[in-house]
Amino acid sequence: MTSVLPGASTLDVEVTNVSTHGFWLMLGAEELFVPFSEFPWFRDAPIAKLTNVERPQPHHLYWPDLDVDLAVESIRHPEKFPLVARSST
Repeated sequence: MTSVLPGASTLDVEVTNVSTHGFWLMLGAEELFVPFSEFPWFRDAPIAKLTNVERPQPHHLYWPDLDVDLAVESIRHPEKFPLVARSST
């Protein structure tokens, strides 16, 4: 977890394990798996950038080094948040 300025408040979040298939996040007492197949922008991220995660709101996660914002609900239920690729043509 990133260091925070005095007086600032953040919620507990920690990357607890990383595998070739994804990584696990501990959100307070809840552990969630983030599969690279559903969240491909994390696949090639260096561990230091992957583990630098903030939880500014109970429902919101942010990786500042990767400029990735995610709703916690999208990890719990990725089928409700399908990835949509746009053609560059």
